Amino acid sequence: MPNAGRNSRSLRAIRGAITVARDEPAAIYDATIELLSEIVARNRLVTDDVISVIFTVTPDLTSAFPALGARRMGWLDVPLLCTMEIPVPGALGRCIRALLYVESPRPRAEIQHVYLGAAEALRPDLSVAPPVS
Repeated sequence: MPNAGRNSRSLRAIRGAITVARDEPAAIYDATIELLSEIVARNRLVTDDVISVIFTVTPDLTSAFPALGARRMGWLDVPLLCTMEIPVPGALGRCIRALLYVESPRPRAEIQHVYLGAAEALRPDLSVAPPVS
């Protein structure tokens, strides 16, 4: 069945990344909260829209799970998974990446992916926040 219009909700994937200055639990939790909060704001989401989140961290981040930052935001019933990035030589370090699966009425072209801090270098084409419409 074709899309029934803007009011229908579809499964969407939203990418984001942020870097942290240090491998410390507080830095990882704060960065995760900052990243998720920005993704939620730019995409006008509420927690019930979030189906699940996969987090990856670079091999130099081992002190905490980003998922605990999401739990601190109140995402208690959202399935969360943490894993490690492939250790590619020369890759951006101290980076937390997130892949959110959400339900949204927005078309794919209107989904806002979020790259903050040094992670802007991963997707410079997406690093500037578009105006809120």
